[in-house]
Amino acid sequence: MSLLDLTENTSFLRNAWYVASLSRQVNRQPRALRLLDEAIVVYRREDGQAVALEDACPHRKLPLSMGRVVGDAIECGYHGLTFNDCGQCIAAPTQARIPAGAKVRSYPVQDRYGLLWIWMGDADQAQHHALIEIDNHDHPDWHLTTGDSLLCNCHYLWLVDNLLDPSHVAWVHRGTFAASGTEDTPLEIHSSDDAVICSRWMYGQQPPPFYAPLLKFSGPVDRLQHYEVRLPSIAINRSVFAPAGLGGPGAGADPRIYRMVSYNFLTPIDAHSTLYFWLQHRNTDPHDQGVTERIAASAKAAFEEDRQVLEAVHRGMSNKRTPHIGLLLDTGASRFRKTLAERLQAEAASQKES
Repeated sequence: MSLLDLTENTSFLRNAWYVASLSRQVNRQPRALRLLDEAIVVYRREDGQAVALEDACPHRKLPLSMGRVVGDAIECGYHGLTFNDCGQCIAAPTQARIPAGAKVRSYPVQDRYGLLWIWMGDADQAQHHALIEIDNHDHPDWHLTTGDSLLCNCHYLWLVDNLLDPSHVAWVHRGTFAASGTEDTPLEIHSSDDAVICSRWMYGQQPPPFYAPLLKFSGPVDRLQHYEVRLPSIAINRSVFAPAGLGGPGAGADPRIYRMVSYNFLTPIDAHSTLYFWLQHRNTDPHDQGVTERIAASAKAAFEEDRQVLEAVHRGMSNKRTPHIGLLLDTGASRFRKTLAERLQAEAASQKES
């Protein structure tokens, strides 16, 4: 199964919501970010509302993140040009009047789920696109973590490929997610105009080490692996564990059935690095901080295993001396890349028309 080689492409889908940061990491101090190969500065107004601006003063392109926040505005650290939260210059201390063209681009942002989201494309389109909806996010019997992140020195599509490949757990995550069935149970693959899903039920197997202590029953399990990626780069991994004989499509509401959903948000920094954010959502022990901490630590350790492999893949594929091959397990990734390529072409055509 051949893949469209989009990893050398520095074009990113811009008319979409991306995660810029964990919300708790954005405060009154200006913070520099690089997202989709653009320099961004983020900070919070006095009322707590987040602001995202082009991180370059229009005078000599000094990063505004090297300046300071004054009230709800940001002041350049070179000559004091000051910009409001819409990017308009509101003060030019060294000038008789504010120079024409003294403005910087502003980006729509919003906080939700403990994450700061940013719209990198046409600002007028942002209001017409909703953020992902997390089912049961406010249900008292479920727990949603506050989120975590990793810097991965690889193209974001290597991470996407990995998150459409349930088979890799049998080798990369031997001590966490791997268990009987993960190396050879066939996958079902479904695709739409903005997403690809790779999933499978595995019946009568022992639970993997990561999940075994979390289950409210003992013995063999029927297990669902559901790997889904939505444009631009949002991956949803659904894990369901039912007592053997109770699983399968349409698994019921038996209170022993354990469900965990991992939401993974990939934001390209550039063609060689990616910000990887995630949330864990479970239907048990909503108030048990010890369980939350154990899950968070185990998840981060597993994602660190992915990071090491995928950074090596990025280096290998960027410097290959012989051809690489495809495998059947690449089918999901191949479909997603074709969908992405079509959307990129449509976006580029729309920009030319405007």
